[in-house]
Amino acid sequence: MELLLNGVDFIIHLDQHLLEIISKYGVWAILILFTIIFCETGLVVTPFLPGDSLLFILGALGASGNINIALVIVVLATAAVTGNMVNYQIGRFIGPRIFDREKGCLFKKEHLLRTQEFYGRHGGKTIIISRFIPIIRTFAPFVAGIGKMRYARFFIYNLVGGILWVNLFVLAGYYFGNISMVKENFSLIIVGIVVISLMPAFISFIYNNRTAGKNA
Repeated sequence: MELLLNGVDFIIHLDQHLLEIISKYGVWAILILFTIIFCETGLVVTPFLPGDSLLFILGALGASGNINIALVIVVLATAAVTGNMVNYQIGRFIGPRIFDREKGCLFKKEHLLRTQEFYGRHGGKTIIISRFIPIIRTFAPFVAGIGKMRYARFFIYNLVGGILWVNLFVLAGYYFGNISMVKENFSLIIVGIVVISLMPAFISFIYNNRTAGKNA
């Protein structure tokens, strides 16, 4: 319970924690941020990392002059793209064995099935669209690897999606994060971003449960 409360506090006050990290570690903070975004997009077991809110806050900090906004965009877009590339390769080489397991201690199979269904509706564009949907964005390149999507095609979608995602959230934070109303309610804004980001997954969960109930 304490771990959960600490996690909620970290997300709500993410701006303060990021300032502490930047002031404490200086240039090494960029490597830490790279690692967070890389892990969220590159490792199937870390879909819970706060990518959207992290990018928005970094944009707001850039507008305040605390960080170099151009450097942040380049570094984190690189992290997002390379993370997906690694995730694709993991899915390609070990994904089928993991997918066959009914239960996994580090991930839920229903996340894979939900992402597979998402692919069925949107095709290769899933790599771009999923960038803006937590959990699915972590599993999308993994499922693409399992399905052996042609790598050149995957790379193009991955590059476009990664650059769009990072730029949209960082620049949103840069242009709106220092508006007085936003600054005064920054914690609420962060919670709002998290809630809105999770809403598609929540709606999908409710829909799937209702569908399963009707079928039963």
